[in-house]
Amino acid sequence: MPLQNDLILRAARGEEVSRVPVWLMRQAGRVLPEYRITRLKAPDFISFVKNPELAAEVTVQPVEILGVDAAIIFSDILVVPEALGLPYEMYETKGPYFPKTISCESDIKKLRNASCVEELYYVEEAIRLTKQALHNRVPLIGFAGAPFTIFCYMIEGSSSKTFSKAKKMLYQAPLLSHLLLQKITDCTISYLQMQIRAGANIIQLFDSWAGILTSEQYRTFAIPYIRQILEAISEVPKIVFAKDAFFALADLAKLPCDVIGLDWCTTPEFGRKEVGSQKTLQGNLDPCALYAPDEILIELTQEMLRRFGKNRYIANLGHGLYPDIEKEKAKLFVKTVQEFTFSA
Repeated sequence: MPLQNDLILRAARGEEVSRVPVWLMRQAGRVLPEYRITRLKAPDFISFVKNPELAAEVTVQPVEILGVDAAIIFSDILVVPEALGLPYEMYETKGPYFPKTISCESDIKKLRNASCVEELYYVEEAIRLTKQALHNRVPLIGFAGAPFTIFCYMIEGSSSKTFSKAKKMLYQAPLLSHLLLQKITDCTISYLQMQIRAGANIIQLFDSWAGILTSEQYRTFAIPYIRQILEAISEVPKIVFAKDAFFALADLAKLPCDVIGLDWCTTPEFGRKEVGSQKTLQGNLDPCALYAPDEILIELTQEMLRRFGKNRYIANLGHGLYPDIEKEKAKLFVKTVQEFTFSA
């Protein structure tokens, strides 16, 4: 059956749309009281992610509560290193922690190969259950972390302001770095292909730590691996979101993707200039704008829409929703986008 609302897919492909579509990064999360209630059904975050029924439940919640134009499967980018053989722990106030990290070639050789995606059966099942629950209302977004971002966590062992250990490896052991990046890439390709077979209508790559690299490093250690992933996927539209990577927009524009996400520090005008007219832009309101009074939030959202324009555009925030943002503010943002009319 065809989708009842395929606006995001149409916008991604550059087709005509009746209005600008909108979804929110981290829309299935703590901003929703309903999510927090469901979260209590699992003893910890990782158990929650690995429970297909609960993951599907919170994936659908934003569609029903916020009215967004797409669902994004509830999961975590760090399921990939875990599948490769590097398990992690999650402390919801501090973030992820890897008891073991990668520091030498023997560590990389101990990792599993791309067939390890069989370990991620729970994501596949969550997608199938979500598709059933959505009843073709809206598209489902699948996702993965971009190889360099996953590399950062596997080397560093936790989040970091500098990821200096990860960057140290780039400088001291570039060949070893490429070996690990290729391992991550092979697994990510298999993982995303699995998501698409299960029913994902569009996929997004999150390169959360792109901004810690120089432009030359990004061309060397990030772009080639993102390209491999994008070239391996032809069935669905593809989004690349590289946070703080304004310096790499022109390079990203050359990749075989359909949509490029912008963070809130990049102006619509600069983004369009660097990316060109043949790709769709996504973004990019500052998430903190949702703390503003309603009239200010409406004004900022409408101004964003005017600057991006109606065509080849998907409205979103410039990063994910913060946990203490009020649900009503997220609803107001979505409503403002969906009711906006461009003047002739």
